[in-house]
Amino acid sequence: MSFDFLFKPLEALDTWLAGLLAGAPLLVSLGIAFVLGLRHASDPDHLVAVTSLVAADDGDVRSAARLGTWWGLGHATMLLVVGLPLIALKSQLPAWLERGAEVGIGLVILLLAVRLLVKWKRGDYAIGPHGHESAAGDHRHVRHGESSAHRHHHLRTPRQAFAIGTLHGLAGTGAVVLLLVAGMPNRLEAAAALAVFAPMTVVSMAACTSAFAWALTRPLVEPLYRRLLIPVFGAFGLIFGLWYAGLT
Repeated sequence: MSFDFLFKPLEALDTWLAGLLAGAPLLVSLGIAFVLGLRHASDPDHLVAVTSLVAADDGDVRSAARLGTWWGLGHATMLLVVGLPLIALKSQLPAWLERGAEVGIGLVILLLAVRLLVKWKRGDYAIGPHGHESAAGDHRHVRHGESSAHRHHHLRTPRQAFAIGTLHGLAGTGAVVLLLVAGMPNRLEAAAALAVFAPMTVVSMAACTSAFAWALTRPLVEPLYRRLLIPVFGAFGLIFGLWYAGLT
């Protein structure tokens, strides 16, 4: 099974937007880079990874926004750290490094999906008798006497999101740099466009994860989400991760 069909509409949109860069005034080009950055976070591999991450964290909208922000910060950091030197040198990432990062992303998606399914199977997302989260899953509103394990969880998950974002940033930097260098008249303007593009991926991913958490925590949706959609997300993540890593 191939999931290329999920990427083709977005690639067509990027190609169209990149075509608008050619010969455009600087301010218009920066505006297009702004839109490209907002769109970039919606790549299927990005969404599959953060969907599993947010679902496994089982947080509310604020928690999901925090994870999306950390993912975006990792992604944006890698875009700038690797992308700016590539623009300055008019160079490209080695193909082996780019492919290695893609394989790594596939494996991470696979592991996140496995973790999500294991947590669902052991009842971490169970619904109590009154439609509320059961004790096994009720960990979101602990305030006083918070356990060290709970504190560690809240420190660990943003770090995971940041690390996953950096891996995605590494895999995608080469394509982003090629797009901007091809569309901009000189390296300085391409660097300025990247400086606009990168932060917008943070905003976009925070918005995506917030919307995902908000939709799935609506009273009418949450029971279905906990009983059915979580294993569906996990199963899809397994299949997608295997495909993305080139293991199928």
